[in-house]
Parts: sequence; structure tokens; C-alpha cells
Amino acid sequence: MQASLTMSMRRFSQFRWLSACKQTHKTIQNASAFTQALPTATVSNGRSSLHTSHERARLPNRISPCTLSSRAFHTSLRHGAGEVISVNAPSFADSVSEGDIRWEKAVGDSVSADELVGEIETDKTNMPVYAPSDGVIEKFLVEDGATVTAGIPLFKMKLGAGAAKPAAASAPKAADAPPPPKEEPVAAAGAPIPTVLPPVGAPPAGPMASTPTAAVKPQPAASASIAPSIVGHVAGSRSEQRVKMNRMRQRIAQRLKDAQNTAAMLTTFNEIDMSNAMEMRSKYKDAFMKKHNLKLGFMSAFVKAAAFALQDQPVVNAVIDDMEIVYRDFIDISVAVATPKGLVVPVIRNVEGMNYADIEKTIAELGEKARAGSLAIEDMDGGTFTISNGGVFGSMFGTPIINPPQSAILGMHGIFERPVAIKGKVEIRPMMYVALTYDHKLVDGREAVTFLRKIKDAVEDPRTMLLDL
Repeated sequence: MQASLTMSMRRFSQFRWLSACKQTHKTIQNASAFTQALPTATVSNGRSSLHTSHERARLPNRISPCTLSSRAFHTSLRHGAGEVISVNAPSFADSVSEGDIRWEKAVGDSVSADELVGEIETDKTNMPVYAPSDGVIEKFLVEDGATVTAGIPLFKMKLGAGAAKPAAASAPKAADAPPPPKEEPVAAAGAPIPTVLPPVGAPPAGPMASTPTAAVKPQPAASASIAPSIVGHVAGSRSEQRVKMNRMRQRIAQRLKDAQNTAAMLTTFNEIDMSNAMEMRSKYKDAFMKKHNLKLGFMSAFVKAAAFALQDQPVVNAVIDDMEIVYRDFIDISVAVATPKGLVVPVIRNVEGMNYADIEKTIAELGEKARAGSLAIEDMDGGTFTISNGGVFGSMFGTPIINPPQSAILGMHGIFERPVAIKGKVEIRPMMYVALTYDHKLVDGREAVTFLRKIKDAVEDPRTMLLDL
């Protein structure tokens, strides 16, 4: 009885296993029929690429056990050499809808994979357009300077090896040199000098005919050839040149005008004695460089002092939204950076939790990206307060404009030695003027003056931040 039961269980298990195998075989057949119309994936050296295969997979007659494994790999579309493809515009950030294309290559140029073909200039930053593979530019589908949106076709390129570069044009043959002038025969050295003049012909027998003076017509003088060096620029000439405003400049102009139209801007001023800050920098800059591999500048002191003052006066860090005031418990400071294409304001986030080294490192990274034109939209979005440093250009005094929708901006200026009264005595100190422009709709004069005074105290004596004074 026990043996019969065991045999029945074995047959039942074999039946279930055979049914499962048949079902799996049928599933694979259906999948194979479906995948014959799709590209197949191949993996080579840890990378996979999608391509259309003319060889179809053949199903085995029987199912054998197999082990499946998976790993992360990068897929890229592989086309055949000589194929012409169309390259589309990259996707934009949510806050950007369009941009102007500027081509860096010409039709017929050979490009390598990931080589810059053009840039899309938006109102915030430039977005590069790269070649997806090696090839030759066949055709531009949009003109230089045209407005483009995300995903539209930009240009066509022929894949494969680059076209042979045209042979350098042979130098034009030099013009045939003019024949040398015939030399006049020169008397041989030592020849005797003639002393007798040649005979003069006999005078005419009759009188010579005369012509009236009025009948003589003056001949026009031969026009003197103007020297080539004179042709060209005429002294005192003036001209004008019209250049289209790029999108970044248009955006800057629009935002600054919006700030004037929407904010009740008022500016308060103060001056900071930079003696202690300069002494601290001179004393610790070498040790700071040795430990952090960073230069110790003055911007980190002002960013840290601004964060300290914003925590003391949170209304300066707030913003008006319709009929409400939004207070933030975080501090994101925008730092204005001048670039050849315009002013950008990358953001240092969560400054309240940073030390001097963190701030200097972030400033260096953002500054390098700004100068290289590689700032992303995310690097400039947000910001609760802005610092502008005109002192790097030698500014002595000025009133900054609010960066909307923020409520205030701090303007730093140059450090200049001048006489100041110190405990009843006149001393020469390195002084800096600072200006705080704020939206008077939200910030009152008391908060603004207290805020700027807090920055002054923190920069002049950093120990006030350590003691939370």
C-alpha cells in the first residue's frame, strides 16, 4: 500500500513537471514570435546595444535548466555606418519652454561622439547639443539663431568615419616677374670724355606757323594713383553696430524691471572695518589651504555672516506670496557671478549648516561652472537671499536691485584705506561700504538696519557668531 502510494505521488509530480515544461515551452514560442519583429539586445564587454538582427533565435527542441542573472548596463542605439540619422533637441527644465540655437559646426564638418555641435541659449543658461556618434554633418534642419523647443529635430548626420578633409589648396603660382630693365650701355672705364659738341641743324628757311593762345585746349592732368595705405579707414569716421540681445540679457532686463515695478525698494548703508578679517585671512590662509586645498577669501565670511543675520531677522529671509508671508526655516544664498554672456546667480543651499570650508568649496565649484557656461537650471533655481560683490571690479559705492521674488539683497564693495575715528583718534583702516536693498512692503527699516548691523559685527569680529551674540 505504501509502495503504491509512493509510486502515485511520483507519477503526479512528473505529470506536474511535464505540464509546467510544456507551458514554459509555449510561452517561449510566443515570446520568440513577438521578438522577431523587435530589435534584439546584445551585450559586449559589459555594455549592451540595441540593433536589428537578421539571424532569428532558434528554439531548442527540449527545455534544459538555465540560470538567469541580471546586472545594470548602459544601452545605446547602434546604427550602421553610412546611415543618416536625425538628432533632436534635448529636454528642457520645467521652467524653460524654448531657446535659440547657435551652431558651432558647419555642414560637411566631421564630428566625434560627444563633440559639441551647437548650443541652445535659454533665458537662464546654455544647453549643449552633442553629436551622438562619429560622423559628418549632413544638414541643419533649423537656421542659426532660430527658436527651438524640446524634442524637435535639429540636424542630420551621416554615421561612420568622417569625410576626408579637403586637400589644402595649392598656393597660387607667383606671377611672372617682369623682365629686368635693359641696362643702358655704359662707357668703358677710362674712355675719353668728348670735348666737341655735335653740330646743330640749319634753321628753317621760312617763318614758323603760330597758333593762337585761345585755340589751345588744356589737357586734363593725369589722375594721381592713391596709395593703397590711404584707402580704408578715414580719420574721424563714425559708425554704429546693432547686435541682437541674447535671451539671457533679455531675461535679466525683464527681471530687473519687474523688481522695480513690483517691489517698494529702499536701501540702507553701513561701513565695515576689514582689519580683523584681513588679519585672520593672512594668519590662517596657508593652514586653510594645506588642510582643505582651498583659498580662504572674504566671500565666505560675508556668506556666513549673512546666514547668521538671517536667522536673527527671519523676515529678511521671507517672501510675500499673494496675501500671505512665507517664512523659511532654511537659508539658500544666491551669489551673483558675472560671465561674458551676462549675470548669473548660482545658489548655495542650506548655508546655516555650513562652515567656512564648505562655503569656499561650493563657491569655487559654482564659479568654475559659471565661467565654463555649464551651470544647470537646478544650480540657479530658488534662493532666499542674494549677495552681490561689486568690489572685485573696484566698486566703491552702489545700490543693488532685488533679485525677485526675494525680499532683500546685500551689496559688497571694494576695500579702501581711509581715515576713520577710532576711540577719539584718527587712524587709517581698510574700510568697505555695504548696502542692503530691501522690499519695504515686507521689511521695515528697523529690521533692515538691525540686519545690516548684525552682518557688520559678525565680519568685524567673527567671535560674535561663535558666542551667538
